[in-house]
Amino acid sequence: MLHALCWIHAERSINKLVGFNDSQRNALEEIRTRIWEFYSELKTYKKTPGKNQKAKLEKLFDKIFTTRTCYASLNQALKRIYKNKSELLRVLERPDIPLHNNTSETDIREYVKKRKISGSTRSDLGRRSRDTFASLKKTCRKLGVGFWAYLYDRLSGNNSILGLPDLMLRRTLESIGKLPRAGNGVMVKGLPAFQLCA
Repeated sequence: MLHALCWIHAERSINKLVGFNDSQRNALEEIRTRIWEFYSELKTYKKTPGKNQKAKLEKLFDKIFTTRTCYASLNQALKRIYKNKSELLRVLERPDIPLHNNTSETDIREYVKKRKISGSTRSDLGRRSRDTFASLKKTCRKLGVGFWAYLYDRLSGNNSILGLPDLMLRRTLESIGKLPRAGNGVMVKGLPAFQLCA
């Protein structure tokens, strides 16, 4: 299994630093600018990968993260990031993988907030129920299906909205061009797409 690291998290170690004088602040700003320009080039590479560009990006990574500055803490942060070169540049081998995992973090944010506020559930059944409904809600949101409309459709027995697995399959087929796009609506069994939520 391949493992890639998140660029957003890698840069946080530098973002936390505060320069104590103008020289340190300037060095910090310069490095951060170079890192985000490099990140932008990685995003461009993902769209149109090439061997020449790959070699150029690897050299640029080395240049940025082996830079010595007047700020010792910044030098240590750069060194730590450099040690993770292969995981941070995994995208050069596999342009299909994301450069960050913010989407995954967003998926669990709602759950974490509720857990902080209410503590936890009182039973295993409560935990499973909470997790199931949170998962359904997130999946509906990603597919553009109104959560309450979907629940009502299922609980009332209408079953006029395709099941979530079928909707996910349809979305996948649309994204790879194997199926024409249905628009912003929700697929209803045997009918064209219709709008459920704005």
